[in-house]
Amino acid sequence: MNNSVIEVTGLVNQFGSHVVHDALDLTIQRGDITGIVGGSGSGKSVLMRSIIGLQKPVAGTISVLGERVGPEGVQRGSLLSKKMGVLFQSGALLSSLTVLENIAMPLLEHTAINKSDALRLARMKLSLVGLPTHAASLFPSELSGGMVKRAALARALALEPELLFLDEPTAGLDPISAAAFDELLVTLRNALGFTVFLVTHDLDTLYQSCDRIAVIAEKKIIIHDTLEQVVAFDHPWLKDYFHGPRGRSAAATSRQNQER
Repeated sequence: MNNSVIEVTGLVNQFGSHVVHDALDLTIQRGDITGIVGGSGSGKSVLMRSIIGLQKPVAGTISVLGERVGPEGVQRGSLLSKKMGVLFQSGALLSSLTVLENIAMPLLEHTAINKSDALRLARMKLSLVGLPTHAASLFPSELSGGMVKRAALARALALEPELLFLDEPTAGLDPISAAAFDELLVTLRNALGFTVFLVTHDLDTLYQSCDRIAVIAEKKIIIHDTLEQVVAFDHPWLKDYFHGPRGRSAAATSRQNQER
């Protein structure tokens, strides 16, 4: 039985003469939280944008949940788009809407339910991500960084997607807020059963949240495996990344958490 939910084959992305991906292959299994890592400019976010249909590749094929993502990308309002939730790095909340209205927006755009029912469901998502009730009436500018990320996560989960795409979800958060977000993500995945495609540079997130890690280097995925296998992989960038001071600190924190 094929348990893959994302299949990328021979992907080529290029901007002018600059080739970002060259014959990149990647398969994501259902239910996994997969961390996508790589050096600055390696094309982590470009890969995500290609899969969700916002970036048109030069070559290659992409299938999501058994449906081919064509040259025109994923069309807004299509059945496939309703099965995917996306959290962009900035949160991308609409500043003119309250938190509750932001969360309800996908429901109003993609379903036939009325506004009162959409707002009721939005309140449920608000609670699901651990935001206090009073946050519903706040505007994005009134939120802390951690609250913005949780509100954006609630909006991404509004349509109960099978696939969740996160672009640097803990970027800009203090360590306590970042750790809380990592824990929340794992809890929600275990409870709701969705699959996560997670672009990150946060070593703590890799250790605390991810089932598997895919590494982009030399314009390809050079390894896609468990954390233990990736840490042991013989590649200069990975050695610097995982065995430098921050990598050792993240590993130590992970061991301490496991011993509790």
